[in-house]
Amino acid sequence: MSTTARPFVPLAFQHLPEDEMLRRAQRFYAEMERRRTTRHFSDTPVPRELIEHAIRTAGTAPSGAHQQPWTFVVISDPRIKRLMREAAEEEERVNYDGRMPPEWLEALAPLGTDAVKEHITTAPYVVILFRQVYGLRPDGSRRTHYYTTESCGIAAGLFIAAIHQMGLATLTHTPSPMGFLTKLLQRPENEKPFLLMPVGYPAPDARVPDLQRKPLDEISIWFDGGGDG
Repeated sequence: MSTTARPFVPLAFQHLPEDEMLRRAQRFYAEMERRRTTRHFSDTPVPRELIEHAIRTAGTAPSGAHQQPWTFVVISDPRIKRLMREAAEEEERVNYDGRMPPEWLEALAPLGTDAVKEHITTAPYVVILFRQVYGLRPDGSRRTHYYTTESCGIAAGLFIAAIHQMGLATLTHTPSPMGFLTKLLQRPENEKPFLLMPVGYPAPDARVPDLQRKPLDEISIWFDGGGDG
């Protein structure tokens, strides 16, 4: 079976001076270091165009075989958000009342989480990232998708970075199980909910846990060469 190769075009790349590269790296790190996950949102309206740009940014993520196996479903309808919250809280109550193992509950304790998910109804937008487990050809037959979990994870990271960069806040929420989202939002059988992200301004009295991120030497290992081996 033959395949048609995609045409290639010149790479649009600007070679920057190293001092400018360092300034950009430092500036972006400083901005992202300020990023925190909050569960306290304001209901202040957010322009739709901002969410559209965040999704466009997420859509630039690399993906397996460039199949872009993601669908971003954006909800601002109060009725749907209410139904979503009710279903999420029902699942979470079961989780906190016995479905989660003690070790998981212990890990969550410093974050102050519980079964109440008011962020779903308070934030002006809730964005659900669905992972396309497989694709559908025009004739309805299945098309295998590759590395869908990795691809959606990268896209989610770019979405979160874009939201923070524009001055908004978001939360990564994975109510488990998440099957109710597929039914509520009428998604096709080839899509599975991957991540729920409320988006908006933080509430004026928003608070976050006093946590520290691991330093560079705890999250990186370097093989620089020049050793005796």
